[in-house]
Amino acid sequence: MCSNFQPIKNHHANWVKQHFNCDLPNAEWRSEAYPTYPVPFVYLENGQPRCELAQFGLVPHWATDKKKFGLKTYNARSETVHEKPSYRNAWKERRFGFVLAESFYEPNWETGKAVRWRIKRADSEPAAIASIWERFIDKETGEIIFSFSMLTINATGHEVMKHFHKPEDEKRSVVVLSESEYQPWLHANQDEAKSMLNLAPSGFLMSEAASLAKSGDNQSTLFI
Repeated sequence: MCSNFQPIKNHHANWVKQHFNCDLPNAEWRSEAYPTYPVPFVYLENGQPRCELAQFGLVPHWATDKKKFGLKTYNARSETVHEKPSYRNAWKERRFGFVLAESFYEPNWETGKAVRWRIKRADSEPAAIASIWERFIDKETGEIIFSFSMLTINATGHEVMKHFHKPEDEKRSVVVLSESEYQPWLHANQDEAKSMLNLAPSGFLMSEAASLAKSGDNQSTLFI
């Protein structure tokens, strides 16, 4: 499970352009993200990759409290994503995209208490995390609501992800795609998408103990 991560920053703008032929948003987002925060997200629009700010935590069109709904839908279990009311329409409509992260955080309980650890790609490249998304116009406010959930899979035995969460809890992981999977994921059908929901191969991810965010880390930063 993942509820906190570092979104991609502007120094990786060329990386985004190289891999998706699109630009990072000319907008504000925070240096650390939690559920309901807007962050850069890649999806298809008219068959072409596009990167815009989307809210972390998927909001279906029927949600009554659209501002807070994402607090409980930021991760979607891959085993049940096709049947859960909050996610099944996005899955059915093949709304596959990914959030771009420099790293993400999980609690390590191996000392007997929660210690914050950072997980990132071993080569320090941005991580493209497999996600589903929804986008609609709120009939009451006229606001465009664009939101997403990270897909998660069982991580029992994985060399990195097995170390996180309480001992009695199931080990889960987000799906970090490789460069060769970016375009296939965006264009996948449901069966193809399922086949791509895999744990990261050996040596692809690394982890390290991380300090808590400083008071200024969650302030809005302008990336242009």
